[in-house]
Amino acid sequence: MLGKKVKFALAIGSAAAVFFAAGCGDSKTETNANGVPKVIRVGAETTFPPFEFTQDDKYVGFDLDLADALCKEMGSKMEFKSMGFDALIPAVQSGQIDLVISGMNATPERAKQVTFSDPYFTDDGFILIVRKDNDTIKDWSDLAGKNVGAQVGTEQVKEAQKWNPAQVKQLDSNSQAFMELQAGTLDAVAIDQPVGRYYLKQGADKDLKTVGSVKDAVGMAIAMKKDNKELETAVNSALNKLHENGTYDKIYEKWFGKKA
Repeated sequence: MLGKKVKFALAIGSAAAVFFAAGCGDSKTETNANGVPKVIRVGAETTFPPFEFTQDDKYVGFDLDLADALCKEMGSKMEFKSMGFDALIPAVQSGQIDLVISGMNATPERAKQVTFSDPYFTDDGFILIVRKDNDTIKDWSDLAGKNVGAQVGTEQVKEAQKWNPAQVKQLDSNSQAFMELQAGTLDAVAIDQPVGRYYLKQGADKDLKTVGSVKDAVGMAIAMKKDNKELETAVNSALNKLHENGTYDKIYEKWFGKKA
């Protein structure tokens, strides 16, 4: 049998553990006057310029600026977390983060796992990028038997697979895909249109080019945990206000220029 001192120590330890756990829970769920967390944890995959990427050892991009503005509009502070794209939805589901703002297409399949906000970016769609010396791939139908790269967990993977390529290599980041394309281990890269065009403008258009038609996407939206009605309402309301007061347009112009 355990001695009295041991029992007492275990009891104190258990009580302390319960107190600590309760304290951690309270700090994470503390809400502001709008009924949303005072600190909103936002997750994104940070190799996706111009939406989110690293510049001068800092995370920057359209999504980060928008996320910060949204959190401020909701009366909260943003806490940012960088993680792999395929880890974002599980992180929301498990409560590690509150929002995903990471160029994520609001597909019906994903909507079964998370709740999506109203679309915040609709100038997207998927494109193909190949080397300039490639004259065999002119559209998506020419991917048959070719090696195609796309970021893991994205809709571009599914789109590329429709065209019977030899393989669709799923890579952790778009930068990896472009490196393999330049090296010749990939014949083409399937990617979101704004991301691909931004990359080409940074100097990659010397060796690479876009080909084929733009495949329509369903629009990018903000993901959050299922059935969190308070947060969903607050996010959509804040997004609408950012459109009304011109903040959204200023952020858009900063990264993409004025809309035509």
